[in-house]
Amino acid sequence: MARARQVKIRDVAQAAGVSITAVSHALNDKGTLSEATRERIKSVAERMGYQADALARGLRRSPLGAIGIVVRSLDSLGEYYVPGVDVFQRTVGVLSAKALERGLAPMLVPDLTGRSIPTISFMLDGYIVLNPHLDDPVVELLRNRGIPYVTQGADPQRPQFTAWASEDDAASTLAVLDHFAAEGARVPVLVRGTDQNAWNLDSEAAYAGWCRRHGAQPRTYSVPEGAGVQGGLDVVESIVGDGVPDAVYALTGRHAAGVLAGLQARGIHVPQDVLLATGSDSEHARHARPPISAIQFNPESTCNGLLDLLQSRIAGGAPEQPRRTATRFRIRSSSRRRDG
Repeated sequence: MARARQVKIRDVAQAAGVSITAVSHALNDKGTLSEATRERIKSVAERMGYQADALARGLRRSPLGAIGIVVRSLDSLGEYYVPGVDVFQRTVGVLSAKALERGLAPMLVPDLTGRSIPTISFMLDGYIVLNPHLDDPVVELLRNRGIPYVTQGADPQRPQFTAWASEDDAASTLAVLDHFAAEGARVPVLVRGTDQNAWNLDSEAAYAGWCRRHGAQPRTYSVPEGAGVQGGLDVVESIVGDGVPDAVYALTGRHAAGVLAGLQARGIHVPQDVLLATGSDSEHARHARPPISAIQFNPESTCNGLLDLLQSRIAGGAPEQPRRTATRFRIRSSSRRRDG
């Protein structure tokens, strides 16, 4: 029996050779599955001793006063402490403190589709999913199980989903690019991550739009988030090979630090030859030489917005509009060619 309680919905899906959605529909008598398929999936679930859904549904009738927090960017990295990257620590810390102030017990949970997730993870009142990806399996799992959730950043797969709050990434990108232009830059390039989340996608869309309006040729380079500083170092070869730009906007602080080191190693001076900024303030940006200009998030406003939306969804409230919060662009030496 102990082993049966550990069986997950993805295990049933794999054993039956169907999707997680099909398993959910079969066990809940939903969807348009054929009767034969529905009965086959139920038979597989019964044979494997799958009980989590029934248990979770029963307990969710009585709220626990506890919510889950899933950090999808860290799930993607495969590590949950990234030295020098403090944005996730700040966001989770503020979110947890604000939840406690509201009488909610926050619980940090790794990738919900993993095999070592405790059963209680599916009994929580709701979830906050930070930075969901395109076609995110965690979002799909929460939807299939009927667990209320909200997201930090829009769900790229479901533009109609409005229960999200986030910093205004497009406005942040435009602030950086306008600053570059005011400093004389005309050929900025963008270095973004490879995660297909709203931060990367919205920033790139804003960058492309800015380039069209200013008659500049867009040049975007994608570097895996997990590549860190080395990824920024490596991409400089491609950037310089395509022609030295006069400005670089690297979304992650670690990539920006690598770009800085890569440019300097080639005798290209920052900011004299190339302006540099990052979309995420971090120790890498603050401690660089020269210090790197950076977008500074406002976690208090975003986290309050996320909790407002989640509590409304848990209570069965009407759909609400997304919450966009302002950021601050900290201009440092890396992007300033003149005093003032």
